[in-house]
Amino acid sequence: MTSIPSVLFVCVHNAGRSQMAAAFLTHLAPDRVDVRSAGSAPADQVNPVAVEAMAEVGIDISAEIPKVLTTDAVQACAVVITMGCGDACPYFPGKQYLDWKLDDPAGQGIDAVRPIRDEIEHRIRGLLDDLGIPA
Repeated sequence: MTSIPSVLFVCVHNAGRSQMAAAFLTHLAPDRVDVRSAGSAPADQVNPVAVEAMAEVGIDISAEIPKVLTTDAVQACAVVITMGCGDACPYFPGKQYLDWKLDDPAGQGIDAVRPIRDEIEHRIRGLLDDLGIPA
């Protein structure tokens, strides 16, 4: 039995970028990747504009709740993708760490969030290719 890869997306508030990335990965590779997201300083709710932008592409993240980043979450994942959380993410040898430089959708309107969403989808598709998982 082959284990499925595990991916953790981390941004500061776990309210925009990391939520969108986790949703795209879950949507494009259901049951083929263990997906998690967390934030170093989680917000109270997911950014409503991120929810709107994802709804435009048929993905509902309205029920998601920002989660706090824990050491256990990092240890449980093979791939950790950070998105502007700086040094807040603990480092463990043997993990693959990627840092995706993406604009923060916080405080942005829908016209500014759409390109961020689209770039995240593009990077998720590349990640799936790297993992050898068809989208």
